[in-house]
Amino acid sequence: MPSEDEATIPNGLPLGQSLPDDLTPQGDALSVEELVQACEETRDDISLIVNLASSVEGLRDDRVRCVAWPILLGSAVTLGKAMRDWDQLPKHRDEDQVKLDVNRSFIYYPSSMPGPLSASFYYRLPNQPVDESGKQLDRRKEDLSDVITAVLRRHPMLSYFQGFHDIVQVMLLVLGKDLAVDAVTRLSLLRIRDFMLPSLSASLAHLKLLPAILYAADAKLCQHLSRTQPFFALAATLTLYAHEIQDYGAIARLFDFLLAQEAVVSIYLFAVIILSRKDELLEIPADEPEMLHFTLSKLPNPLDVEDLIKRAKELFSKYQPEHLPFRAWSKISPYSVLKTTRGSPRSQSVSDGEELFRKQVSQLQREEFRQRVRLIMWKYWKPAGSIGLALTVALASVLIQRGAPDSAQWLGMRRVWHLLKYLGG
Repeated sequence: MPSEDEATIPNGLPLGQSLPDDLTPQGDALSVEELVQACEETRDDISLIVNLASSVEGLRDDRVRCVAWPILLGSAVTLGKAMRDWDQLPKHRDEDQVKLDVNRSFIYYPSSMPGPLSASFYYRLPNQPVDESGKQLDRRKEDLSDVITAVLRRHPMLSYFQGFHDIVQVMLLVLGKDLAVDAVTRLSLLRIRDFMLPSLSASLAHLKLLPAILYAADAKLCQHLSRTQPFFALAATLTLYAHEIQDYGAIARLFDFLLAQEAVVSIYLFAVIILSRKDELLEIPADEPEMLHFTLSKLPNPLDVEDLIKRAKELFSKYQPEHLPFRAWSKISPYSVLKTTRGSPRSQSVSDGEELFRKQVSQLQREEFRQRVRLIMWKYWKPAGSIGLALTVALASVLIQRGAPDSAQWLGMRRVWHLLKYLGG
C-alpha cells in the first residue's frame, strides 16, 4: 500500500495535477458500443475509464457502466457465480433493519429512469419503457434484499447503516443482481468501509474535513458557518448522495465520477455545494446555527451535477488534503478509506479491506477506552484526592499501553472505579 507521500490519484497522475476534462478529442463522438469495447480493452489500464467517467457526461449509458463500474472497483466476477450459497450462511445481526429499509426502497428510481438513456441489461432492453408494476417492484426489492444480505452474511464484520440500501439500489439498477454482489462487496470494504464500522466515529471524522476545505477556499464563509457543526453533510456523504438526489440520471452520472475518484473527493464535492450557495447562506445570520443547519442539510433541487463535478475537481486539485489548514488531514486515521484510497483501491483485495477494517476497529476501541478513562479521572480526581488520581493514572497508563481493553483489564478498571467512589465518599 503506498505511503501518503507516494500516493497518486486513481488514474496515476501526480497529486495536485488536474484531471483532464475530455477523454479524447473524439470522445463525445464515440457510440455506446464503441465505449463498451474501449472499456473492455483497457481493463489493465483504467486511466481511460477514469478520464471518461470524470469528463463531461461521464459514462453516458448504463451499458457502458455495466462494464466500467466493476473495473473501477476492481471487481472481476462473471455472471452466475456471485450469488451462490449465501443463503446457507448464518443470519447477520442487522437483517431486520435491512428488511425495513428495503420495504421503503425504489421510491424515486427507477421511475425517473429515462427510457432511451438507461439500459441495464439485467432489467430491460435499450429504449424499453419503464413499467413499474407491483410485481416488478416486488422483484426489485427482493433482489435488493438478496444483494445486501449476501454481502453482510459473507462479511459479518460489516455493520449495516441506514442509507446503505440507497447506494446498493443504484448499483443494482445498473449492474444487475449477479454483478452487484461483488461490486458492492468491494465498495463496502474498500471505498465506504468507514461507514460500516461498529460506530459512527469514523464517518463523523470525514465531516471534520469540511471546515478545513471551506477555510482554504473561502475563509469568510467558513467563519460565517463556524457555529454550525458539519453534521448537515452526513446523510449525503454517507450514501454517496443517493439518499438526496432523486433523479436517476443525475445519481448515475455522479456515481461515474465518485467511483473513479478516491473517497475524499466526496467531501470536496459537498464543500463545492456549500460554496455554490454562499450568497444564500450569508443572508442567514451567523447566530442562527439551527437555520443554517436546516438549509445546508437540504441539497438544492435540481443540482447542476456537471458543474459541481467540474468545480470539485478544481477544488481538490487546488487544495490537496495533505495541505489543508488546522492539520485536519493528520487527524484522519491511517486506516480510513480517506487515506487508503489515495492510491488505487482497485489493487487492494477484499482480504486487505477486512484487515484494514480490523485495524480500524482496534484503533476505535483504544480511543473510546482512553475517553472513558479521561471521564473517570475528571469525575473523581477532586473527591478522591491525590491517592485516587495516582491510582487511576497508573492503571490507565498500563492498560492504554497494552492496547484495546479486554475483559480482565476492564475488571481491573472497575475495581479502581469502585475504590475511587469509596474514597470520594
